[in-house]
Amino acid sequence: MVQLPPEKLGSFYLGAKFDQSTKEISTESINYDSRDLTTHAVCVGMTGSGKTGLCIGLLEEAAIDKVPAIIIDPKGDMTNLCLQFDGLKIKDFQKWINPDDAGRKGMSPADYAKATAKKWKDGLASWGQSAERISMLKNAVDYTIFTPGSDSGVPINIMGSFAFPGIDFESDSEMLRERIQGMVAALMGMIQSKEDPVRSREGILLANLFEHYWKKGEDLDLTKMIQGIQNPPFSQLGVFDIETFFPQKDRFDLAMEFNTLVASPQFQYWLQGEALEIDKIYFTPEGKPRHSIFYIAHLSESERMFFVTLLLNSLITWMRSQSGTTSLRSMLYFDEIFGYFPPTAEPPSKKPLLTILKQARAYGVGAVLVTQNPVDIDYKGLSNAGTWFIGKLQTERDKKRVLDGLSGAIAEAGNDIKVDYSKIISSLSSRVFLMHNVHDGAPVVYHTRWAMSYLRGPLTRPQVKELMADKRAKRKTESSIFEDQDIDLTKPEKAFPPSIDPKIQQRFFGVWKSASEAGTEIDLSSGYELKYIPMTLTSAKVRFYNQKRSVDIVKNISMLSEAPDDFGRTEWTQSRKIKNWEKALNSEPDHPDNIPVSFDSIPGSLNTAKELDKVKKDFSDWLYQSQVHTIQEHDKLELFQNGGESLEAFKLRVQLAARELRDDEMDKLNESFDKKYDRIADKIRKEEQDIEEAEQEVRDRRNAEMIGMAETIFSVFVKRRSRSFSSTATKSRMKRKAKQKLEEVEEDMEALQLDYRELEDMHQEKMEALTEKWDEITSNISEIEIKPRRTDVKVEQVILVWHPFWVSKTGDKVSALR
Repeated sequence: MVQLPPEKLGSFYLGAKFDQSTKEISTESINYDSRDLTTHAVCVGMTGSGKTGLCIGLLEEAAIDKVPAIIIDPKGDMTNLCLQFDGLKIKDFQKWINPDDAGRKGMSPADYAKATAKKWKDGLASWGQSAERISMLKNAVDYTIFTPGSDSGVPINIMGSFAFPGIDFESDSEMLRERIQGMVAALMGMIQSKEDPVRSREGILLANLFEHYWKKGEDLDLTKMIQGIQNPPFSQLGVFDIETFFPQKDRFDLAMEFNTLVASPQFQYWLQGEALEIDKIYFTPEGKPRHSIFYIAHLSESERMFFVTLLLNSLITWMRSQSGTTSLRSMLYFDEIFGYFPPTAEPPSKKPLLTILKQARAYGVGAVLVTQNPVDIDYKGLSNAGTWFIGKLQTERDKKRVLDGLSGAIAEAGNDIKVDYSKIISSLSSRVFLMHNVHDGAPVVYHTRWAMSYLRGPLTRPQVKELMADKRAKRKTESSIFEDQDIDLTKPEKAFPPSIDPKIQQRFFGVWKSASEAGTEIDLSSGYELKYIPMTLTSAKVRFYNQKRSVDIVKNISMLSEAPDDFGRTEWTQSRKIKNWEKALNSEPDHPDNIPVSFDSIPGSLNTAKELDKVKKDFSDWLYQSQVHTIQEHDKLELFQNGGESLEAFKLRVQLAARELRDDEMDKLNESFDKKYDRIADKIRKEEQDIEEAEQEVRDRRNAEMIGMAETIFSVFVKRRSRSFSSTATKSRMKRKAKQKLEEVEEDMEALQLDYRELEDMHQEKMEALTEKWDEITSNISEIEIKPRRTDVKVEQVILVWHPFWVSKTGDKVSALR
């Protein structure tokens, strides 16, 4: 049994030393100085390593020390912090045990709960912990489970993230622009946009909207942002005017994307609940420290990234408004950073995490980053972490990556302790961890203590709802205090749309909740009223078919148009294309009650179903005459741009196809010239042999001549006959003939070498001509327009829609479209 160390502020009881050779737990406890956490911690371990127990134990100690914490919980494990049973009674456990676990052990739920209660009581006792310590833990902090985008737990209102952060823009523009960039990336992820949040016109426009309002010290909310997209409060971006840079029709599509998001009933949960303000997240209104658990297991990947980015950026802004300290002021705990902190990619969450790792120490904010996926993590970024908790790992690859990261952290700290970390990590077992702390003299292997919280595994949303029922009820009670405020006793009489032909389908666009949210300075008291104006919304499917080019696509085309003129003509070219409009329309008017509302009269060109049939036919005719689907084509190569293929991708495909054909043709050309080269080369080799023979013959004749001359001289002295003189003359003549033959052979060789060089020049010219030919062929891409057939235009709907506008007495109109 391990003796519980004396409770000491700032000292976290994590466990006891572990002897790897004997596999025994020492009686020497491991205590961690809370100030060491300001240099951050990393925890790595596979499933079953005991990582969750370690981290919950660390958070329990922080809670006892009254250190507030933000806990990001992607999987639902950290909700177990709310399962603290100071009485250790069977009934407390029975409510939360997993029945499947009981079934796997062949036990009834009651028996399993009894066994679990005993197991927890004995486990705590073996580590010197009592029920009194659990009571101290429960009373130390407030535990709240926030569920962004849901009311299962306590909902969280994200609107505070868009509010003016209260920091002078000029004095800290770099930090604010980083925050804006992260929020823009997160927002674009929420609408599933694949555009670059930094370089695209969508991202640039959104970033400039944030900057515009924040520079003025004004809050920005989603309604103001959407209206700002439609009617930007500036006329120029860069050197271009706004209409050139981002035309109004395209901006309308972007506004509709966000409006569809905001109009979704499910999204309303993002706008309810407690404000996303770090002060309120770290402390209750009464000033009690909070451990705020952000349960995000129910969210999609894009929603998770959106919320995590907003939360991290809010934390950074809050952090920078605090004074410096060397103590642990607060904690950020991230239970799984896989996907949020990759080695090469740059998701919106990565930059704020890097900022926290680099700067939070000065403000006393300690980050604990946890993962069970040690391969795809940016260990270079984690080199700032001063404490590493390393548990059992699954593969050698995992171990290598962790060792690489740990060595970087050791080098960053300047330590040169000689330890075989690889050997230690390889022999770790469940609940046994290697702790490397740059503030200590040497690493230590220890066994984690028993968690005071019941580790039952991830909680489901219904279970979270049950846990947080009292907190939700309390919040509703507090908010009901204000229900009767701001009652308008001069509420105007409700307006109704004009009566229309019952065969006509009519719908209503939603309205901004207040006039000011329309993005302009509108004073209702000066005579503005909300007026609904009738328009047409036409929707059709247009098929573009071309068998030869393998084109068969259907485009959905929806247009929002002003009412036809007295002759039934609609200015289709002035109409706006819209998409995702289905969710933006209501079957009844949806506008604030306390404002003057009126409906414009319906023109004769829209007041009967027969007139709308004319609009339908007119729309069909216009689509047939005006709509084309354009593709790129390479006639010679018989290549056509595929559906969804970009121009760059198509050109690359053309270049590849042309290169392949060019290479085939070049191979044939080379083969043809190779035969010619071979013929000349054979002749050259023969001539080289002839030259060698001729040169040898010249040398032989020269030697023979010299011998003959010597014999002649010798004969003179010995008085031989004169035949030696005639023999010498013959040998000289034969030498001249051999030399002449050598010269003839050398001339033939020069002629052959000239032929070879001329052949090379001809080959090069042919190659250049071939390259030029295929370069021209490659660039010969044309544009083909495919028109629909008359039978391929299908108008599906013609709807009378009521478009809301703020209208002044002088007739000026401002869109009130939500």
